[in-house]
Parts: sequence; C-alpha cells; structure tokens
Amino acid sequence: MFESISERFEGIFGRLRSRGRLSEADVDAALREVRLALLEADVNVGVVREFLERVRIRAVGSEVHQSLSPGQQVVKIVHEELIATLGQANAPLRSASPPLTILVVGLQGSGKTTTAAKLARHLKSNGRRPLLVAADLQRPAAIEQLQTLGERIDVPVFTERTSRPPRLVRSALKEATRLSLDTVIIDTAGRLQIDRDLMRELADISKEAKPHETLLVVDAMTGQEAVNVAQGFKDQVPLTGLILTKLDGDARGGAAISARAVTGVPIKFAGVGEGIDGLEAFHPERMADRILGMGDVLTLIEKAEQNFDQAEAEKAATKMQKGQFTLEDFLEQFQALKRMGSLKDVLAMLPGAGSLLKQVNIEDRDLARVEGIIRSMTPEERRNPKLISGSRKRRIAAGSGRTPTDINQLLKQFGDAQRMMKMVAGGKGMPNLGAIAGGRPPRPPVGRPTKAKKKSKRR
Repeated sequence: MFESISERFEGIFGRLRSRGRLSEADVDAALREVRLALLEADVNVGVVREFLERVRIRAVGSEVHQSLSPGQQVVKIVHEELIATLGQANAPLRSASPPLTILVVGLQGSGKTTTAAKLARHLKSNGRRPLLVAADLQRPAAIEQLQTLGERIDVPVFTERTSRPPRLVRSALKEATRLSLDTVIIDTAGRLQIDRDLMRELADISKEAKPHETLLVVDAMTGQEAVNVAQGFKDQVPLTGLILTKLDGDARGGAAISARAVTGVPIKFAGVGEGIDGLEAFHPERMADRILGMGDVLTLIEKAEQNFDQAEAEKAATKMQKGQFTLEDFLEQFQALKRMGSLKDVLAMLPGAGSLLKQVNIEDRDLARVEGIIRSMTPEERRNPKLISGSRKRRIAAGSGRTPTDINQLLKQFGDAQRMMKMVAGGKGMPNLGAIAGGRPPRPPVGRPTKAKKKSKRR
C-alpha cells in the first residue's frame, strides 16, 4: 500500500533530517520534491497546491527556525497537514434508532456488492444484527452474489425479484423490524453519475429508504477519476461518507488523499484485501503514518487482537521462554498470522520497515511451502523433530512436493531458532543472527596468533 509515494517521502525526509539548519531555499527545494511525489501519486492538482501552501507558511515560520531540529519539525508539519487533508479524525457511522439504514451506491464494477457484504460482516463483528438488501436488479448475478456472501457471513439477505427497487426497500425495512434486526444495508445497482434515468431511480430509492448513511464505494485504483465520480454522485444524492476499495493494490494512493479534500465527505471505511474480512474503519492519522512510511502500529495491534487467542499466545510465549516451542506450536501461530493478511502488509505496519522490505524478499508463497512441509509431518514429528530420520524426510518431501534438502534446511533453521530462544530466555543475549539465517560464521577476534597457529604456519 502506497509503496511509491512512501519511498519518495522517506528519501525527502531523510535528506531534511540530515541538515542542521534549514534555509528558506532548503524548504522550497524539499517542497518541490513533495509536490512531484504527490502529483506522481495522482493526487488532485488543486489539493496539492493548497496542501503545499499550508505547509510552506508553517515551514518558513518561527516554529521551524526556533526548533532544535528543523528537519524533523518540517516532517512533523507535513504529517499534521496530511492528516488534516485526509480528514483529521475517524468518522464513525451515525447513531440512530433501529434500524440504522445504510444505502450503498457507486459505479458498476467498483466492488459495491462485495463491499456491502464486508460492511455487514464488520458491523456484525461489532455486535450489530444486519440485514442485507439485494436491490441491484440490473446486473443478472448480483442477487446470487449477495446471497452467497450472506451465507458465508451468516447474515440474512432480503430480495424480491419482481419488485421495483423503491418498493423492495420498503418491504425490506418492514422485514428488518419484524426480525428485530438493527441495521439494514441496501446494495443498489451500479450506475454512471451522468446517467439521469438511473440517478433519478437512485433518488427514489433514497426517498423511500430515508437512509441515515449514504456511502459511495470508490475504486482507489482509478486515481483522479475516483474524485470525479465522488463529486458527481455528491451533486445528485446526499452522500454522508466514502468507502475506498482496493487500497491494498493502489501503489499511488492519490485517490485516498484527494477524495476527502475535494468532496468534503469523510472516508469512513477502506477496503484492504479481497477476503470478506478485508474492510477496516478509516483513520486519517494511521493512513498518514502509512503514506509517510511511519508504520501503523495501532492497526497492527487491533489485527493481532482479532486473530490471536490471548490464552494460546501466552501459552506459546511460556513455551518459547522454556525452549519448548515445537513445530506444532509454530504452525498454530502461523495460521493466526495468515489471518492478519499478507505478510508484507503486516510487516509494513512496523515503523521503519519500508527500507527493510526492500532488502529482504518476503513472499507469502515461500511461507506456504514451509507450511506444506510441516503439514506433511505427523503430530509426533512436529512435537519432536529428532524423530525425523532419512526415510521420514523422503516421505515428508514427497508429501509436500519439496526435496529432502528443503526438509534439512527447515529443521536446521528451526533448531537454531530454538537455541536462540533458550539463550534469550537464559539472559545470555542475542546469538549471531547471521549464522542462524545461514550466513557466514562470525570472524575471530583480531589479535596475535596463538602458538598452535604459528606452528601450523611453519609446516
């Protein structure tokens, strides 16, 4: 997420921090680079102009010149102004007497139906009882798609194939009241903001539903066009929020920065994965941290709390301290880590991880191979890898599609990791990590050769 713009900002900020004092020319040069980085990220030109003007006024003022570290102060100003551009604070859904009615609108192909199901799953995980309404009667497979997604997340789906959308919505609201459901999420047909007939139909649906929230689903991959779509819908219906989808695949990130500033409508949710759980509340400060390469520790903690069992995690930590951590324990933790999403995305939430990820090529498929090897072992072999003889290695290799050499390498690395855990738990400090990773052993200390070495030289 935001790889290109994050790399550019890291380079700019690195040069700023290295300077003891900043002249007005230094600030102007840095802001020119920031301008290029934002434009390359497809941020709206007007948004870039206003953003840089606010930063420049503060950066050439007394708060930088009187600072002990001017470079860091400029970084702080850019960070604060980026948060202001993104929306200052998280905008939660409005509170309303049940049922809370949410109208989901957007272009066809923006991921609207899937997003409606993701939103239902998100709200259900927070204690709400949602009803999905299949009001998209234009696309043939839309109803079946929503029903399939509803079954996966155990959320009821209401539809009437022969009704017109406004009448269907009226019936759905009655059904929600009958079933004592407190949230109604209406999935509407995709439409262009310039299509007057379809926009008129959307206005009729909105009039019938009287929604507390009208959320526009915007594909972040469309860049500048996402802003035009948002503005076009806002002119036609009373939008209360945006949901940006495919943020995990948008290397530029311009739509996320521009949409809020151009429309004045807050971004309430962000789609960050293809899975049904790939939707999260949008936090401007956390998003600014990610864009500027500062990580996102709070989101990482939240994901960990959702996917790791507290008791199991404490049990695993105790085993690590005692040096009793087995391949079976590793597999359980591995499964929980996978539920958090792509490993690269998870690591990118750590502050300063951007430069590290450039040096280390981490692929989820490589970890899948490790998982395949461990799953090809018997429970006894996972608990006690010393049981794995040559014939067992051949059986494991055949079952996982790997080679005995791969099995040997995994067992060696796991054994080294176990020894490292014992040393750390025993207070002996960290061992040589290069050796554990398969690198060169540590060089001997520099000094005079021993007598034994002198004799060997004479020979």
